[in-house]
Amino acid sequence: MEAFGRLLDIMDDLREGCPWDKKQTIESLRYLTLEEVYELSDAILDKDMKGIREELGDLMMHLVFYAKIGEEKKAFDVYDVLQGISDKLVYRHPHIYGDVKVTGADEVADNWEKLKLKEGKKSVLSGVPRSLPPLLKAFRMQEKAKGVGFEWEKRSQVWDKVTEELQELHAEVEQNSPKEKLEDEFGDLLFALVNYARYLGINPDDALEKTNRKFIRRFQYIEEQASKEGRSLTDMTLDEMDAYWNQAKEKE
Repeated sequence: MEAFGRLLDIMDDLREGCPWDKKQTIESLRYLTLEEVYELSDAILDKDMKGIREELGDLMMHLVFYAKIGEEKKAFDVYDVLQGISDKLVYRHPHIYGDVKVTGADEVADNWEKLKLKEGKKSVLSGVPRSLPPLLKAFRMQEKAKGVGFEWEKRSQVWDKVTEELQELHAEVEQNSPKEKLEDEFGDLLFALVNYARYLGINPDDALEKTNRKFIRRFQYIEEQASKEGRSLTDMTLDEMDAYWNQAKEKE
């Protein structure tokens, strides 16, 4: 509590005396906050505990900054923010603060979505931000739909849907269908794959990012080897590059 109070005092000082901090608005902070969240995400994927601690501090500063601006506008203050989230957590955890019984984490998540609807939410999907990256958005929409029972009974049914969508995409490709139709079918396939990942307990966004990083490591290894030979990648054959790619795989 003392450390949090110190941060609040520092924010007061900065807002009053620092030209940059005085200039900021809720809108101007938005993209900077997104950047901080992605930096935290990088630290988490890197399993960098020191980095996670630092990025959490940066993010905490942003949260305090928004609360300070809210206070200046007489809209809300940090007390309102903290009390609001505390009240919400108590209400949405009746198995802790009430007499509701649950059997596990999945039932807790399902109850959470049902309680949100009781709060007046018009749609189960209304809590999914419109600006969320598409892959993660698909994953979150599927999770929320599951919370109200919109879910396949067996994992095998989900895989059947994946193969069905793959066949439909292939059929459209073979027919030289317009780009719009190919895009539609490709989107359906991706959505089905995201759903299958969820049934496997895999976050597809994390999985794809790890593959991205793997590709970067291996491709940069090819570049390094080409540089050692005094060559450019454009002067190498695909077979030569593939040989270095396989070397990179073996080193991993």
